[in-house]
Amino acid sequence: MGTRGHLCSGLLLALLLGLHHSSGFWLLDVVFPPNHKTRAPSNSTPPLVIVPGKLGNRLEAKIDKPSLVNWWCFRRTDHWFTLWIDLNMFIPYIVDCWIDNIKLVYNTTSRRSSNSPGVQVRVPGFGQTYPIEFLDNARLAGYFHTMVQHLVNMGYVRNETVRGAPYDWRLAPNENAEYFMKLQDLVEEMYEQYQKPVYLLGHSMGCHYVLYFLNHQPQAWKDKYIGGFISLGAPWGGAVKPLRVLASGENDGIPMISNIKIREEQRMTVTNAWMLPKEQTWPKDHVLISTPSYNYTNQDYKRFFTDIGFEDGWHMWEDTKNLTGDLQPPGVEVWCMYGVGLKTPVTYIYNERFPNMDPVDVVYGDGDDTVDSFSMSLCKRWIGQQEKAVHVTEYHRLPHLDIVFHEKVLDLIQEILEGNSDTPKEVRVQLRGKQ
Repeated sequence: MGTRGHLCSGLLLALLLGLHHSSGFWLLDVVFPPNHKTRAPSNSTPPLVIVPGKLGNRLEAKIDKPSLVNWWCFRRTDHWFTLWIDLNMFIPYIVDCWIDNIKLVYNTTSRRSSNSPGVQVRVPGFGQTYPIEFLDNARLAGYFHTMVQHLVNMGYVRNETVRGAPYDWRLAPNENAEYFMKLQDLVEEMYEQYQKPVYLLGHSMGCHYVLYFLNHQPQAWKDKYIGGFISLGAPWGGAVKPLRVLASGENDGIPMISNIKIREEQRMTVTNAWMLPKEQTWPKDHVLISTPSYNYTNQDYKRFFTDIGFEDGWHMWEDTKNLTGDLQPPGVEVWCMYGVGLKTPVTYIYNERFPNMDPVDVVYGDGDDTVDSFSMSLCKRWIGQQEKAVHVTEYHRLPHLDIVFHEKVLDLIQEILEGNSDTPKEVRVQLRGKQ
């Protein structure tokens, strides 16, 4: 819904197969689910809530719009339709309808975001796993499916002992207060039902959402209700990639959408500004964006946003930079896992056509192909800063997305949930095609 075009399932599958490995959703998660023998439901494992990363759960919309960007678009719908992710939206012309429906409008006076005029957006399936297992109705874009199935195979029950906590990932925590109330209610409900502290598992930006949530809970509440926090691939100090996204756009390997076209939506997604490299943690002299006229560090964000013609981005950054920027310890036992040993962008180099052309070169550092290892390793700072233990495991050559379904990660998560808190400091994995 929301557009006048429909694709056959074969074309949709061809499109998805055309996505790069580093794009948002990796088809192997769907094609090769785990083959462990399923156990009977167990009362011995603790309840688990999964908080996905950015783009990591479905969104739905209903529209009654005052105007249209082109004739392909619907003006009005009577029912809720899939806004993210409907693979039809990647088609030329139709993508304009999607961008107009999903983009936010930022008010510099109120410092608040709202949906586009005439658009309502909701997050379906809170407390259920379906909106984070597959992001589309055709079950082609898999995300947490393999992990959830692994948990089911070890005795968990979908929507009972393992539950999803999807959210509007366009918004930073300061604009998602209702979500955190629902998350607290969900944790307390699961604790009362199963009489066990609840474990929280986050991936990527979802880890910042979990940290924000825990930082705003009294220690007594955490001691009672939370068994631990498992973080996967968390950009604790922010990431360099959002700077490229905001400057010139990033289509994540989707062949039918130009980077400049998708940039309009990406700039209005507040969480892209929130995830910029943090002033509190990154070296002040590290060049993040290099152009013939200026080298931008994390001390130059105001000039950066002015130079790319997106001054609202500076206000978004100001609104969100301190939400988790100081990395206050969560106050619960932590298992911090992330990938290392892969080429990961740490500086983007542009020519004189900045910001309206792609980077002409990239400086790489170490990381998981998306987030550098420096940022992900900042959880080590919590060791000694809190009474609860902090366990850190680095997976050599494990990409950012693969960490949610690689068998070695799933096996370690299983050990943690079964009561074995001792985890290795390093794990080596081998993945085809990784340099």
